[in-house]
Amino acid sequence: MKIVIVDDDCLVTEALKTILEVNEDVQVLATGSDGRDAVCLYAEYKPDVLLMDIRMKNMNGLEASAEILKADAKANILLLTTFLDDEYIVKALRLGAKGYLLKQDYASILPALRAVYSGQTVFGQEIVSKIPDLIQKKENFDYSVCEINEKEKEIIRLVANGYSNKEIAAEMYLGEGTVRNYLSSILDKLQLRDRTQVAVFYYKHR
Repeated sequence: MKIVIVDDDCLVTEALKTILEVNEDVQVLATGSDGRDAVCLYAEYKPDVLLMDIRMKNMNGLEASAEILKADAKANILLLTTFLDDEYIVKALRLGAKGYLLKQDYASILPALRAVYSGQTVFGQEIVSKIPDLIQKKENFDYSVCEINEKEKEIIRLVANGYSNKEIAAEMYLGEGTVRNYLSSILDKLQLRDRTQVAVFYYKHR
């Protein structure tokens, strides 16, 4: 798993690099100190996951995420911050970041990186608990307009509640391949890009 780390605190950057590279399956390709570095380093190295701070000088992590995702919609960006800021969380969700964790939760960083690398979306428990209240709710959405059936609606609900494909498969007595097929169909029908946008869609329209 190839990682690029960007944080304006060089001590944090070096600490993260040291912690992560203890693991033989992790390689830190490069480090940077602001959003502009992140954009350049992502373009140069195309890492499996970009681990990036949000509050940085010159260009912050959200601005960098927007620019990177515009150029590469499949970019895996895991945002790391000391601030549980409602506005940041909503922007991260809407941009399509694959995760948002608090820096002080060091123990969850490596598992989160591996989860993002495997295609999952990861948000710290403190953040997950805030999401429903952060996203403006609208009138109940008629899923039948988009030809979403009841099984697909349940998958959407489980995705929004943080379930992985494996957990959804166990919950609904389906194969993981079947869940992946359903999810691909859901993304196509709702014209969404990824699991994060499915979660945002669910909370906006339930």
